[in-house]
Amino acid sequence: MESWRGIGRMARESGLTVSALRFYDGAGVFGPAHVDPHSGYRFYAPDQLVVARLVASLRRVGMPLAGIREVLEHRHDPDAVDALLDGHLRRLEQGVADARRELSSVRTLLTAPEETPVSTTVTLPAADLAAALRAVRFAVGSDPTYPALRGVLLDVTADVVTLVATDRYRLAVSTVRRGAAPAVAALLPARFADQLAGFDAGDVLLRIDGSAVSARCGAATVQDRLLDNAFPDFRRLVPAAGNQVPVDATELRTAVAAAGTRQVRREQDGVDVDVTVLSVDADGRLHVGTGPEGTGVSVEFLLEAVDAGGAGQLRLELDGPLAPVTIRPSGRPGTYSLLMPVRL
Repeated sequence: MESWRGIGRMARESGLTVSALRFYDGAGVFGPAHVDPHSGYRFYAPDQLVVARLVASLRRVGMPLAGIREVLEHRHDPDAVDALLDGHLRRLEQGVADARRELSSVRTLLTAPEETPVSTTVTLPAADLAAALRAVRFAVGSDPTYPALRGVLLDVTADVVTLVATDRYRLAVSTVRRGAAPAVAALLPARFADQLAGFDAGDVLLRIDGSAVSARCGAATVQDRLLDNAFPDFRRLVPAAGNQVPVDATELRTAVAAAGTRQVRREQDGVDVDVTVLSVDADGRLHVGTGPEGTGVSVEFLLEAVDAGGAGQLRLELDGPLAPVTIRPSGRPGTYSLLMPVRL
């Protein structure tokens, strides 16, 4: 073992700190080839240096832990690694775009008079707005500990209105095209969102004025107060495309019912949930079961997301057992549900 490295030497030669090496070992990503049972000293084999340098490079570009693990698992498969790196690069580019947009908002806020409230008016087709609200309503949270999650985010940008809801375990996003209007983000109470979803014909004139929100559709008018809470930055959770599987909504419901469920304790809150396991075979076919291999998701959440997507064709995207499952209804770009996995 003369050419083997202790943890200090490995840290110096790899670009990872000693604490980072210990962290990646504890996380099951990259560990020593041998640990002395008496002293606890860690020893790394000669061929592990290149792997440690790979981890250091991925860490410097901000790849998340699950992504680093996947790159290491597939490092002898160039096509798989290219796909993983391209996906991370897309997320970084999206982050830069988001940062530019936020900095633009900061400049606007700095130059605007402090006493001027945020105000905007936007006109949307009632049927499109109602469909978008129905696509996200199921994901609104109910936990009083997280008041910001008990509403629907209305995010008005250059040419679309994006509606978002999340309860930490799932995220639902839907967009509606719109005409010109100033950009604004507002958190609608769930009760107000439900009233908006009742408008199904004509146009809805939606006005946000400071902390007040109102909507008019024909002769009907509703109004409320916006929620005064900070909603999470949903753009950071925009999923990268994984294995894409087309599936009919009715057939998926039937397959879930036929497969049965297994009960798993959710790590985040210790709640027992009924889980179904999704996987994709080598031929790109979706399998629904209860076995140990695949991505576990809450059956309740999965079926609610399928129902929100509507009848017809859906596209499921799976990217490993630790990655969220994404459900996209066909023909509705900008609308998707993201379900956090349940560790099996």
